[in-house]
This record gives sequence, structure tokens and C-alpha cells, in this order.
Amino acid sequence: MKCIYIFILSIFCTLATHAQTECEDTCQHIHGIDMSHYQGDVFWERIGDNAKMAYVYLKATEGGDNIDSKYKRNIELAHQNGLKVGSYHFYRARIPQEVQLRNFMAQCRPEDQDLLPMIDIETRSGLSVKEFTDSVFKFLQLVEVAYRQKPLIYTGANFYDHHFAGKLNDYKIMIAQYTQREPILTDGRDITLWQYTAKGRISGVNGHVDKSRFMGNHRLREIRYRHR
Repeated sequence: MKCIYIFILSIFCTLATHAQTECEDTCQHIHGIDMSHYQGDVFWERIGDNAKMAYVYLKATEGGDNIDSKYKRNIELAHQNGLKVGSYHFYRARIPQEVQLRNFMAQCRPEDQDLLPMIDIETRSGLSVKEFTDSVFKFLQLVEVAYRQKPLIYTGANFYDHHFAGKLNDYKIMIAQYTQREPILTDGRDITLWQYTAKGRISGVNGHVDKSRFMGNHRLREIRYRHR
């Protein structure tokens, strides 16, 4: 009897968790998610049916040779189910920029992209601040030349304040800050997107998912990939 009770309780808790109110249920902003192999196999048809999710960023690569194992399947199925899709690269500052660009471009093909390529910058890799920022901007310039448009930058609010304040004014940014209040950066600059949780829930994903939304009057068209 005790085992049956525990089993029923676990089902109830799972259903309750999935039924909890999410940010997109209480506001009119444009919302999206980002996905990688960490989410495992997902039901893209159920995500595609979710009218509150307008876009998805998929992890493509990391560093010089890491390729996300779910990227090819995820981008194919996300497109099939009507989502606007972008791809991102996790930047490793000690790895030569040209090597990282080749890795990213081999996966993030322009013809597959609906949204700007995104560069995920979260660690200095032990470099000094100057070495690190010099490395980042060299890579960003290479990405801009390769894709003929400036990439979207993803980073945390505190990381931005310590390393990029006043330096990224020419780039659109997605800022991660997992609080109920909207992020405000020390340089007061405009934020295009806010990743507000790493523990979101969505039908079609078994587990947590990162969720983001546009800030203020920003709209999806601002991060559209420009095919030339």
C-alpha cells in the first residue's frame, strides 16, 4: 500500500509541476526557449503547437570541435513544426578563434537559419580581462564577416557588468538573470532579450528548459537572419 501511495504522489507532483504558472501565462511579451542535448529527446510537435513560444535557439557547437549531439535532429524537427530557429555557439576563449568559427559554420548553415547566430559567452577560461575581451571581439568580427551580420550575444547580467559594460553597444544582447525583476545593466544599455529562467516547463520536454522573452517593445523581426 505504501508503494502505491508513493507512486500516486509522484504522478501528482509531476502533473502539478507541469501545470504551474509560467511567465508566458501572465504577460504579453514574445517568448522563446533554448535547447541542447541536455533536454534529450523532445516532442517537437507539442512544442510547435504551443502558441506562446515564438522562437527557439539551438546549441550547435562549443569550442573547437564539440558538436551538440541533438543539433541536427533538433533543427530539422523544429523547422518541421513551424518554429523560428536560431543556432548558438558556446565560446571558449583559449581555443583559436578561426578553429571555433570553422566548427560553428560547419553546423550553423545560413540556409537553415531564421534568426541571427548567437554567441554564448560565460567564462574567461582563466585569461586576464584584457586577453579575454580581445579574444572575444576578434571572434565576433570573424563571425560577422562569415555571416555578413552581427551575431546576437548571450551572457549573464553579472558577467556582462564585469567584462562588457560599455563595450557591446553595437550588438543586440540576450541577458540571463533568474529573478522576478527585469535585468538592469550598469551601463544602462538596452537589452533585446531576457532569459528569465533555467527551470521552465513546457509540454514536450521532460525536464527543465531555459526560457526567454523580448524586453520592452522589441520584436522578433529585430533578430531575423538576413539572407542575401
